Amino acid sequence: MTATDARSARAGDQAAPASPGAEWWRAPFRTFQTNLREIDADLDVGEVLDFLEAFGANVWLLSVGGIVSNYPTALASQTSNPALAGRTSGDLVGDAVPAAAERGIRVLGRMDFSKVDRRRAEEHPEWLFVNAHGENQVYNGLVSVCPSGPYYQQQVFEVITEVLTRYDIAGFFLNWMSFNEVDYSRTYWGVCHCLACREGFAAFAPGTPLPQEPSSPGYRTWQDYARLTLDDLTARLRAHIRSLAPSAALILGDRADIVFHEANNGVGRPLWHHLTAEHVSAAKAYRPQVPVLVNAVGFVDMPYRLAGEEPNHFAQFLIQAIAHGAVPSTYVMGRPSDSPYANLTVAGELTRFHRDHADVYAGLRPDADVLLVRGDRIEPDRAEGVRSEFEGLYLTLTESHLPFDVLSSTRIADLGSPGDGVGSLTGYRVVVLADVGELAPAAVTALDRFVAVGGSVLATGSSALAAGAGQLAASPVRRHLASLTSVETTRAAYVRLDGTTPSGHPWGRPAPVIGALHIIEPHPDASVALPTLGRAPYGPPEKCYGHTEADHPGYAERTLDGGTVAHLPWTVGRVYREQGLRAVRDEIATRIRTLGARPIGTGIPEQLEVVRGRSDAGTVVHLLNRSGDAVQRFLDPVPIAPVELRLPWTGPTPRARALVAGVEVPVSATEDGIRVTTPTIGGFEVLVLD
Repeated sequence: MTATDARSARAGDQAAPASPGAEWWRAPFRTFQTNLREIDADLDVGEVLDFLEAFGANVWLLSVGGIVSNYPTALASQTSNPALAGRTSGDLVGDAVPAAAERGIRVLGRMDFSKVDRRRAEEHPEWLFVNAHGENQVYNGLVSVCPSGPYYQQQVFEVITEVLTRYDIAGFFLNWMSFNEVDYSRTYWGVCHCLACREGFAAFAPGTPLPQEPSSPGYRTWQDYARLTLDDLTARLRAHIRSLAPSAALILGDRADIVFHEANNGVGRPLWHHLTAEHVSAAKAYRPQVPVLVNAVGFVDMPYRLAGEEPNHFAQFLIQAIAHGAVPSTYVMGRPSDSPYANLTVAGELTRFHRDHADVYAGLRPDADVLLVRGDRIEPDRAEGVRSEFEGLYLTLTESHLPFDVLSSTRIADLGSPGDGVGSLTGYRVVVLADVGELAPAAVTALDRFVAVGGSVLATGSSALAAGAGQLAASPVRRHLASLTSVETTRAAYVRLDGTTPSGHPWGRPAPVIGALHIIEPHPDASVALPTLGRAPYGPPEKCYGHTEADHPGYAERTLDGGTVAHLPWTVGRVYREQGLRAVRDEIATRIRTLGARPIGTGIPEQLEVVRGRSDAGTVVHLLNRSGDAVQRFLDPVPIAPVELRLPWTGPTPRARALVAGVEVPVSATEDGIRVTTPTIGGFEVLVLD
């Protein structure tokens, strides 16, 4: 048993025991999606199933209905695919479902209710998205509908009923069920102003004008309305599906039976190498026992769907997914035979690896000391900087080998009062708030309780500051005096880092302030460090002098009731993300370790990412070789020589297996745990300790 079994208790989710027969998705599975075009209605079902079996998939995500129905629908709101005339049966779904069942493959229905054809749009204008100028959103002849309107609120339920009463569908994925402010060409249309939205928002926020765009007053309130509308619709759809087919799942957002994440690339989009891992981690930290399906896109971008994704890039989608306990899924347009992408070779290898080690992936859940909270629903003028702060802290934890989970700032309160399968703050040692700004009252309560039982909180930037003071009961910030947030007010500002400095050097090791510096007055019983240096001219060179030490700190810490709250009142993560100063990264990591986080070991290459988890098989450690991460690309990783990991452990020394290498690896006891020696690591390795 590991020393982190307390985490297992919270990861147990407080959920009712799952019925293996009814909730098939609780066991590991592997998916392949054929996103069919109209012209694919005559596909050879047997040929596709042969491909899926060889690939290692046991679930087929098949286009069933919505924009077009690949079965003969009887509903006036739906359109049967005219290409079904090319099938002998006239029913693709009716052919696919029983044929798949004979091979032990389940079929999921892909439904796209986001748009209707022009005839139905003209017949039912009350279904449609309408922007502030009274315009409908039209794309390739299809018209977008609104989740607030009668199409989603009523007609969708009729379609689900029709499908489930005809076919043994294992579940549904609803594509693009959202308030479509942006279309496929990334054109911004604005907030929906249909009658249902106007009435619904007026009831939700009386007196608040319906906004037009992110810069409009009330936009964050609109986001809350949209989120709650979708949450309600998700809950009702989930209940409706269960009433008709208790063994069928709903695949959607983080309140569904299975959380959906599409892992994709995009032309013109800056690459965040850890995007898949981040999304899976955020979902699993919120509801640890709920599966996350990572649907990895085989092509470069929708307009460039004939071009296959780089195999190293595609491999990262699936490696990051399974390392964090997600379901691997591969997605192509049309029939598999029409998508001869080179990346499908590595996709099949990883899918079969997951299949062959299903016992290891059964119940895989997070097992980390640190919870990194990202700021969500941030004001548009702060969003880019807050994202940079989060990514800098993410890289710091990864490269410092401090196992961590990710959580949305909107979910802190949920983890403070767990229920309905939601995780808990209990078991984490340190919560890091990444410049998340003012906290909601329920989040403050949750974090205060966490600190009261011995936890630590590290806030950066504007986190947990409101009304001129720190929000948390144990905050070291007595008064928040000022915020320097413009480029000019922070230019030439510094924080002096701890550590060895050249003898007699007047400034120590100065780190630049990039983004924001919040001037704080610490609480009288707080300890402080990292002095700030006052600004001085930075040009011309003849005038570049005059820095003096200021009387407000760059770090403050206060312990109360057994727990600690610390604050770095500057955007320290941005310094590392944008300038790559490792001295700053190491300072952050040192502070987090001091607050209670336990590193995996020492002397481990920065390029080796360590993801610690627990499954039904025991402790599972994924080792991801990040040496191939490069600017806007993934290259071939360079093999990493054997290293020693140190893990917390109590009880007898376990046996350790390396699944990729297929060997047992040395394990020895240490004073506070165990030491494990890895084999040479190629793309990735998985250690199982049982």
